[in-house]
Amino acid sequence: MYLMNLKSYINLYVLLGRGIASQEENRAFGLVHVTLKQKPTAQLLAWQAEHLSKLEDPKVSDSFVSYLSMVSRVLFVIAFFAGLLSGMALLSYNGHAPVNVIYFMAMVMALPLLTMCLSILSMFRMQAAEHSLVHFSPSFWMEKILSFLPSAFQEKLKTLEINPLIFNWIVLKRSQLIALAFSFGLLLALFGMVVTQDIAFAWSTTLEISPEGFAHFLEILSTPWHSLFPSAVPSVELVSQSQYFRLGEHLNPQMVANASGLGAWWKFLLLLTLFYALFLRLLLFLFAHFALGRAIQKSFLTLVGSRELLSEMNHSVISTHAIEREATFVTNQEGYTQVIHRLDSSYDVIHGWAMSSAKLEVLADSMQVLAPHSFEVGGTNSLQRDHEIIELSHGEVLFFVKAWEPPTLDFVDYIEALIENVEKVVIFPIGTVDNNYSIEEKMIDVWERKIVQINAPKVWLKR
Repeated sequence: MYLMNLKSYINLYVLLGRGIASQEENRAFGLVHVTLKQKPTAQLLAWQAEHLSKLEDPKVSDSFVSYLSMVSRVLFVIAFFAGLLSGMALLSYNGHAPVNVIYFMAMVMALPLLTMCLSILSMFRMQAAEHSLVHFSPSFWMEKILSFLPSAFQEKLKTLEINPLIFNWIVLKRSQLIALAFSFGLLLALFGMVVTQDIAFAWSTTLEISPEGFAHFLEILSTPWHSLFPSAVPSVELVSQSQYFRLGEHLNPQMVANASGLGAWWKFLLLLTLFYALFLRLLLFLFAHFALGRAIQKSFLTLVGSRELLSEMNHSVISTHAIEREATFVTNQEGYTQVIHRLDSSYDVIHGWAMSSAKLEVLADSMQVLAPHSFEVGGTNSLQRDHEIIELSHGEVLFFVKAWEPPTLDFVDYIEALIENVEKVVIFPIGTVDNNYSIEEKMIDVWERKIVQINAPKVWLKR
């Protein structure tokens, strides 16, 4: 299971920009991970994980994500203490004038709803590179902190281009996290002030609102928890008793008479904070989190070079031969007489002289040849290993060799040992993948003259 996140997106971006794998290597990877062919994003993730070790440490992705985390932690702490101090100021009780609950309600209900509405509106323009609503977010300014970071770090991130869709969702997600921190601060301030002080709550406004009307409004706000916590819904009686008319420094005599019950407001304020400032914000944060993941997934396929990479992994490098079996031998009167111009559709074994198994798979796929087994021989193989492969070989063998490397005595010795154990060997000199495996005539002539010296009826040459 490959993890899809911002790090893997940046790693893929860097790897594609460097072109660290050849077309043959990409096709070999596609053949090994053929089950991912119908899942392009998963295929890109697997390719990124395969080549991750080729990036130097510290990786750009690690630096960028570390930077985001650092700034987020700083802003989280700042927002938390801002909420804590704001809550303490709003709930500060001097023993003379009561604490106006409307101020606290505005901070834990009206302000969160307003900012959440702005966040929801901003979601409709997430694709825009210059998203105006994003600039209202405190987390937008986290990129400005780059100017205070070491110059080496700035240079490393300067060339990194983040898809606007991803960047906007990052900002939105961080904004919700900062707002949650601020609300946690308010909640802690409420707990602390209620526990440590005997607060007299009241409500006061210059608007002409009757206690009954205000109580009805509070009942509507309390709908989410009305049935679960009825005691956290202010009654009409409590609202009426706690209405505060400030005339100089004198309090309403009715309020003074019912001072012991004015503290009951804290239950309503607690639930108001938990639902509007924390629960709804948490839902929006989770939505932004999953939306960011979707944005990263979509952006994988829009990275420059990703489509070309998928094409290289899922399509053969080249197909150069006919499917039908060669019916007659083509004789070259001036050179080797056992020459074929078309490959069969299948062979019993494939050998490759100093060619990896992955390369042999790509070659077989490119030539549309099937074989149950393929082996790398020669090169760095030990004599014992080559002997074991000869023992495992049988029937017809398709033998790939590099046309630009003249045949050596080791190769001739291997062929002479191989033909003792098989029925037929087809030697196929190939060029580089950049030239679609085609070769110059003079190269194959060199191989032809060498094979003539072997003088074995089981050895054939593919021209």
